[in-house]
Amino acid sequence: MKTPLYTALVHHAEGNHQSFHVPGHHNGDVFFDEARTLFESILKIDVTELTGLDDLHEPSGVIKEAQDLTSELYGTKESFFLVNGSTVGNLAMILSVCGPGDVLLVQRNCHKSVFHAVELSGAQPVFLTPEVDDALDVPTHVLQKTVQDAILKHPSAKGLMLTYPNYYGHAVNLQPVIAEAHKHDIPVLVDEAHGAHFILGRPFPQPALEAGADAVVQSAHKTLPAMTMGSYLHLNSGRINRDRLKHYVTVLQSSSPSYPIMASLDLARAYAEEIIKSHRITKIEKGINEIKEHFFKIKGLEIVEPADPGVRQDPLKLCVRSLHGHSGYELKSIFEANGVHPELADEKQVLFILPLEGKSRLTPELIRKIEKGIDHWPAAKQSRSRIELPIEKITTLPFEKSVLSSLKKEAVPLSRAAGRISAEQVIPYPPGIPLIMAGERITEESISQLSRLIDLNVHIQGGVHLEDKQITVYIEEE
Repeated sequence: MKTPLYTALVHHAEGNHQSFHVPGHHNGDVFFDEARTLFESILKIDVTELTGLDDLHEPSGVIKEAQDLTSELYGTKESFFLVNGSTVGNLAMILSVCGPGDVLLVQRNCHKSVFHAVELSGAQPVFLTPEVDDALDVPTHVLQKTVQDAILKHPSAKGLMLTYPNYYGHAVNLQPVIAEAHKHDIPVLVDEAHGAHFILGRPFPQPALEAGADAVVQSAHKTLPAMTMGSYLHLNSGRINRDRLKHYVTVLQSSSPSYPIMASLDLARAYAEEIIKSHRITKIEKGINEIKEHFFKIKGLEIVEPADPGVRQDPLKLCVRSLHGHSGYELKSIFEANGVHPELADEKQVLFILPLEGKSRLTPELIRKIEKGIDHWPAAKQSRSRIELPIEKITTLPFEKSVLSSLKKEAVPLSRAAGRISAEQVIPYPPGIPLIMAGERITEESISQLSRLIDLNVHIQGGVHLEDKQITVYIEEE
């Protein structure tokens, strides 16, 4: 299997070259001795744009060849390597289609980077309220009818921004929604951060690219064996200006991109390609099911699947819930106390991301320890209401940014925040989806959920006064 960038880096490392260039560790020659053993092998390929190693921002050699192989695998017009994560891809996609005042249709449960992109572009967001799964009580997908109505109200929209799958691995048939947007020549942008492995085919859901999305960003580091921050950005149609997209990819990415991260993207693509060509997917599916069987054996747990028959569950995502009344956060602590680290927890359940391959398994002894923890860990008494999203399927912010920028701010107790306009983002992390967005009117439901999360000591980004149970809002009247 070809790995042009990785192979070039290995040949360079084996050449015993003298380093009189950045980075400052000089091929690992200058380094903190206590960490040398752990780092030294990767430092040998942590180089810069040397002769023969190409340039990410104007690729013409091994990086271009590696990106072209990625494009060939995913069937795109062009694919780009991202070393600053899918965040950069979301920013670049939105900036490439939107300018100040342009309307962008946005799925409300998108990642925070999408809303940062909206802010940077100056676009006017129109939020599309997703459906909520009855079993897991998490937002999933946007209905075709919602998209139809949004386009009817905003026919001049410059783009439709979707998340697929959601963080919990819930996927739906995107083709009707994408076709609806394309009827009006509206490009569809998809944050497929958790779906880079969908290219492997069944049992995994259909990739957004195959469904017709115009541009897609994927976090190769989430489910393929790439290093953290390694992502792909795919261009799939002429509805998006390629030069404008490339411009923003260059502007937003580091001018000193990490060669180890880029090499891992080259290897992750080769890994996926090798699975397909060797017809190994059946064996992989069997291994995933074996891991799940270990979780099935844990007494006191139940596996939670989406209730909507139209939603497909990514086999790599596994949600478990306590049968003894523990919150997801308490259950996560029980697992972590036994050396098992999940991806995230919410009020009701714990989410695990399973490996495509590897040796991770729950031994009988470990299962017994987890069962003992579930039996002996007292479940806190707490109210757990359902997630509340806007009743309206299509919503907008009450004021434009130019108006908000002229208003003063104040911190108020959460008990008096409902009805006020938030002046800050409040983002439980993970999953990084804003609970309250800056510029939106705060509801009683969001305050109730936020109060519960604070009481559960959930990690929240934003909200500088939340530890005092206060939130910053705009002063609308003097």
